[in-house]
Amino acid sequence: MSDTHFGFETVDERDKARRVRGVFDSVAPRYDLMNDLMSAGLHRAWKAYTVLVANVQPGQQVLDIAGGTGDLAMAFARKVGARGRVVHTDINHAMLSTGRDRLLDAGLVLPTVVCDAEKLPFPDGHFDLVSVAFGLRNMTHKDRALAEMQRVLRPGGKLLVLEFSKVAAPLRRAYDWYSFKVLPRLGQAVAGDADSYRYLAESIRMHPGQEELKTLMRTAGFGHVDYHNLTGGIVALHVGIKC
Repeated sequence: MSDTHFGFETVDERDKARRVRGVFDSVAPRYDLMNDLMSAGLHRAWKAYTVLVANVQPGQQVLDIAGGTGDLAMAFARKVGARGRVVHTDINHAMLSTGRDRLLDAGLVLPTVVCDAEKLPFPDGHFDLVSVAFGLRNMTHKDRALAEMQRVLRPGGKLLVLEFSKVAAPLRRAYDWYSFKVLPRLGQAVAGDADSYRYLAESIRMHPGQEELKTLMRTAGFGHVDYHNLTGGIVALHVGIKC
């Protein structure tokens, strides 16, 4: 086995999934509140833009990977209607349970599956759309996960990757100060967990930037890949089309 990154720390790759699971077990109960606070509500606009770009149609099949508390799954379910299907997945049981409860409270009963994005339990060419929001950077082998997403898409299907990315140069000093000074303190005050939000800031810096991720998606077999920078590159939405 080889080493990989857990934030700025180098760990055995076999240990990364366990440690990421621990992070999300810890933050699941306050995940949505912390998202609102740490992004000043912008995560809702980023996800709304993702849904707009997805352009999901009635009757389509959608796979939401690392779906967590269910924001995108809920939005897509309302688009596909009764004839379509949205499968809500996450590797973390605590996050998935929180999301399932939110979906049920909204009157939505969706297939909910605990699964690893690097080994998806779905047939080839099954989905019209695959989405992953703020989950790819936590995956140990991003190349394997992207190849799996490509595999389960039908020809012409679309992958949407919404993820923190490389912020524009004029914003970097302020963004670093906020990420490493403010965010852990906010995590401690609201979620009782500074370390998980310190990991968040570190994991963002270790994640591939816009062009690097575009190359990874092309290597995984997507014929056309583009990206949209949001809020000065704090977040980027990558769109890949399977040929």
